[in-house]
Amino acid sequence: MNYYGAKELAESFRTVRKNTITIAQELPEEKYSFRPAQTHALPVSCWCIFHWHTIFNYQVHGQEHRASLEGFDFPSLMQRLGVEERVQRSKDQTLEMLHSSGEKWAGWLEGLTESFLGERVEMRAGMTPSSKSRFEMILSVKEHEMHHRGQLMLIERMVASCRI
Repeated sequence: MNYYGAKELAESFRTVRKNTITIAQELPEEKYSFRPAQTHALPVSCWCIFHWHTIFNYQVHGQEHRASLEGFDFPSLMQRLGVEERVQRSKDQTLEMLHSSGEKWAGWLEGLTESFLGERVEMRAGMTPSSKSRFEMILSVKEHEMHHRGQLMLIERMVASCRI
């Protein structure tokens, strides 16, 4: 018996995305290009990083139903996402992207079966572990967003302290 299935995964993702959108709403639009340092990899304007992980996982699990990541064309995906990242978006457009992509992802999650979530996907040669369940890979979307949202919360505090 699985106590944490597709419906719980979808609801927990919606909660995480709601909290990300809250930060996006709180930050002034003029601070969306803020970087804590020139070498910092994540400008505030890069909200689409939350979108990337869902695109990758949806392609692997939802579209291609891959049993292995061997042969997956990561360079093409990164090129496509790089083009999308360079699109200039207003704060309102960013909020809409976060909301719509999050709801699309959560809606897809709700329909997943326990057997689908339990399927194993082979990683690329040399990776440890050598395989992961679809559940673990899909759960990583939420975990990845929480990691970057933590960074954005710190940036939010840095921006606020500059206004004092």
